[in-house]
Parts: sequence; structure tokens; C-alpha cells
Amino acid sequence: MTPPPPGTVILSPHFDDAALSLAGLIPRLPGPVTVVTVYGGEPASHHRVSWWDSVCGFSTAREAYRSRLTEDARACALMGVGSVALDHPDGPYADGTPLTAIDAYLAEQPSDTLLLIPVSTNQSDHQKVRDRALAVTAKLGRATPMFYADLPYTGHLDEWGSAGADDALGRSHQYGLAYQDMASRHDLRLEHELTLTDEQWALKRAAVLCYGSQLAALTIDHGMVMARNGPLRAERVWAVGPGAKDS
Repeated sequence: MTPPPPGTVILSPHFDDAALSLAGLIPRLPGPVTVVTVYGGEPASHHRVSWWDSVCGFSTAREAYRSRLTEDARACALMGVGSVALDHPDGPYADGTPLTAIDAYLAEQPSDTLLLIPVSTNQSDHQKVRDRALAVTAKLGRATPMFYADLPYTGHLDEWGSAGADDALGRSHQYGLAYQDMASRHDLRLEHELTLTDEQWALKRAAVLCYGSQLAALTIDHGMVMARNGPLRAERVWAVGPGAKDS
């Protein structure tokens, strides 16, 4: 009997990051696709609600967490992906614990599983996930993961969605520092680029709207995040080393 394909794992720092960044490209990735939320653990009962969760309208940390689990289940069902929540509370509730849940999860995956991690534009939680995943895969002797442009952060680049996006990231001191850091360490080659059609955008919008509890708060820093020509309109993934290709 032929074993099932290894498929794709997307490390999503928070419950909405995979949908925001990759909902359009997910159908192109080798299946089955699993979205793994790293900061997916329930906060301890002693924690007061964080500023972010309060702005999102929640009264307690656990209320926010349980609502987001429900939102994530809906979004993942719409995107046709599996979902896993690692037992690590979100940043304000983490109590300084390291991201060791990533180690155990990745060690259990087939060695040829395709792994996607955020390039980590202007977001410290994303950087922690990226750096931990890189360290773990190196220790396991696995291939370097692919990097995806985390949205909406990277998508505020003026050239976003154009053929010159990579060159612009290589020059930008506002939105390109994470890309420049990874490009200085790895041979980054564009693997996937997608400017969403109206049909693809409608499907992505539906998935992102599942995370409705956070959308109002996102506008504080990201303005018209749900605009048709806003920062979510294009998606980008880079592979490392020989054999990578544009698509």
C-alpha cells in the first residue's frame, strides 16, 4: 500500500496568520495542508485580559482564547485545511516560556514534509516562531523551510503585488528588514507569487472574516486591511537553495 503524501505544514504564529497570508496560495501547496497555530495554548486562569484582547472586546483571556478557537475552526474548514493548536499561550500570557512545542511537533513530522514559516516582517512573535523553526529543522537535519510574506505587515510595501516587490523589499528599511536578514543567510528564490483574482479574493475574504474578533483591532495599525486593493491582495513564498522556481 502506498503511504500517504507528507503534505504541507504552515506554521501560523497566531490563529489568523495563515489565512491573512496564504489563503489564496493554499490550493497550490501539496496536500494535505495543516495549519499549526504556535501560540495556540489556553492562558492560565491568573492572567488578566491583555490590552489586545480587551480592544477586541473580550473581558477575560480565556473568553478570547475560546472564541478564537471557534473562529479558527470555521476558517480552516473554509480553506480545506487541517488545524493543530500547539499548547503555548499567546505572547501576553506566555510567562516567558520557550516555544518548545514546536520542537516536538516538527520532530514527529515526516522528514520530507513541506514546511512554511513566516519571514517575520515587523512582528516579534512571528520572529520567535521563525527562529525556533529554523533552529529545530537544522538540528533535525531537515531542509530549510520556505518563507512566506506575513500579511498585512509585508503588504504595506508600495510595490506589493508588483513584479518589483522583491527588489523593493531588498531596499526598504520599513518593511524589508526581515526579508533582507533572511536573504543574507539563505539563497532565497521566489517559489510562489499570487495577486488574487476577484474569485480568489472572495474566498480569502470569507476565510479572513471568520476571525472577526480581531479585525477591528487590526485597523488600528493597518488601516484599510480588508480593502480589495489593500495589503492582503497579493501573497508571496520564497524557497531556499537550488531548484526553487517562480510560479
